[in-house]
Amino acid sequence: MGEAARDIYRETAGEAVSRLRLLSYNIQAGVDTRHFREYLTKSWKQVLPHRERLVNLNRISHMLHRYDIVGLQEVDSGSLRSGFVDQTEYLAQLAGFPFWYKQVNRSLGKLAQHSNGVLSRIRPTAVVEHKLPGLPGRGAMLLEYATNTDAAFAVCIMHLALGRRARGRQLAYVSELVSQYHYLVVMGDFNCGCDARELKGLVKSANLRAPECDMKTFPSWRPMRNLDHILVSSSLRIGKAEVVDYPLSDHLPVSMEVDLPEGLSIIT
Repeated sequence: MGEAARDIYRETAGEAVSRLRLLSYNIQAGVDTRHFREYLTKSWKQVLPHRERLVNLNRISHMLHRYDIVGLQEVDSGSLRSGFVDQTEYLAQLAGFPFWYKQVNRSLGKLAQHSNGVLSRIRPTAVVEHKLPGLPGRGAMLLEYATNTDAAFAVCIMHLALGRRARGRQLAYVSELVSQYHYLVVMGDFNCGCDARELKGLVKSANLRAPECDMKTFPSWRPMRNLDHILVSSSLRIGKAEVVDYPLSDHLPVSMEVDLPEGLSIIT
C-alpha cells in the first residue's frame, strides 16, 4: 500500500458495516464532453490543461459524498494535462474520503498519467495492482477488507480494452484472480454490454449477479450503451441500483447499494 495512501488515512472507531454504497465512474480525466464532435473539436483538452477541468472535478466531488467505495477510471495521476494534479487524491480530499489509491496503467511522463483510482471510507487490509493481458495500458486493482469472519470482502476495479478478443483474455484473467472470494464486488468500465459473451463468461465463472441491462451509461448526453457495471457475488443482496444523472464526462456513473448477509460485517 502506497505511502500516500497511508498518510491520508484517518483512524475511525471500530464500526461494523453491513451495507455499502458503491459507485463506478469513468471521469475522462475531468473533461466534460457533450457531443461526439467534441472528441475532435475539444481533443486538445486531453493533452493540455484548462480551467474547466478543476471545476468539473469540484462538481464530481460533491456527488461522491454519499458513497462508501468509489472506483474511478480514466483518472490522471499528475501530469501536464491535469495541471500536475493527482486527481484521485484531489477528489478524495474534497469529498472527505480517508483512504485513496491510484494505479498508473500508462505513463507518458509529464504529458499524461492514465490511471485507475479508488476512494474508500473503510481502510482495506490489502491493495494489489494487476496489469491485464493485451497491449500495455489496462489494469485492475484488487482490494481486500477485513470482516468479522475469516473470509475477506473483496473489490476489484478495472478498465477493460476496446477490442472483444482482448477483453475476453482480460476477463478470463480477472475470473481466475477473484475465484477465491465468496464476498466480492467487481466494477468498472468494461467497454461492453451485459449481453457480451466475454462478460457473461465472467458472471458465470465467478458466480456474480448484475442489475438489469437497461442501465445505460454511454454516451452521457444520450445514453445508449451499458458499458459501466457493478457486479456482485450471489452471497450479497443488491439493493438500489441506478445510473446517476451526472453528465460531467462522456460516461455516466453507475451506483449500487449492497447488503451483506446477516451476521457478516466489514470492520473499519
